[in-house]
Amino acid sequence: MEIKSLAAELSGNTYPGRGIVLGKSKDGKNAVIAYFIMGRSVNSRNRIFEANDRGGIRTKAFDESKMEDPSLIIYNPVLKLDGKTIVTNGDQTDTIYDFMQEGHCYRHALLTREFEPDAPNYTPRISGVVKPNGDYVLSILKSNMGKPECLRFFYEYPAQSGLGHFIHTYKCDGNPIPSFEGEPTPVEINGDIDSFTDMVWTNLNEDNKVSLFTRFINLETGEEETRIINKNK
Repeated sequence: MEIKSLAAELSGNTYPGRGIVLGKSKDGKNAVIAYFIMGRSVNSRNRIFEANDRGGIRTKAFDESKMEDPSLIIYNPVLKLDGKTIVTNGDQTDTIYDFMQEGHCYRHALLTREFEPDAPNYTPRISGVVKPNGDYVLSILKSNMGKPECLRFFYEYPAQSGLGHFIHTYKCDGNPIPSFEGEPTPVEINGDIDSFTDMVWTNLNEDNKVSLFTRFINLETGEEETRIINKNK
């Protein structure tokens, strides 16, 4: 597959929905993580990211008085366990965390889950795990071409300097919104955490973007640098 420009992939799509990028920095020193959320409704846009107490982040209503239904929009997108970082677009983060804590793998956890119950969109559940050595896995649980039948796909990648993989919930905007198609997209990873964060945020659609989380994890020391950007302030 051709390695794509992440900036071009983002700027060329007004509504990829929620997205995960996992990879390795060009200098080979850091595992790289990005997770973003977008929204079309008032309820979806009324969110921020904030740190949680398990090494990651949670979503939170920016204005509690405007919160309508928290079931699919309030969750822990990022959690850490035994040096591994779990990143997902829903409460399956906790499912993976619980299964891994009991000695199982992320696949076992996701076999108990399926796409979100938001017909007719059936929003896919996308998930990733970054290992201490920088290798990573990605998964998508999606409907069968719009039918309420769950298809599960799992991908495993060795960390390669300057390379990442990008998966998102929606192929593009629409009504109903079409699910992501194909394998995760190989993308270039460039720059330090600040330039990388700025590139992702700048290229997300201005009207629909809501929040962005990025993290660089030093593969020798385990030290982390994290950035959080919220459109709501």
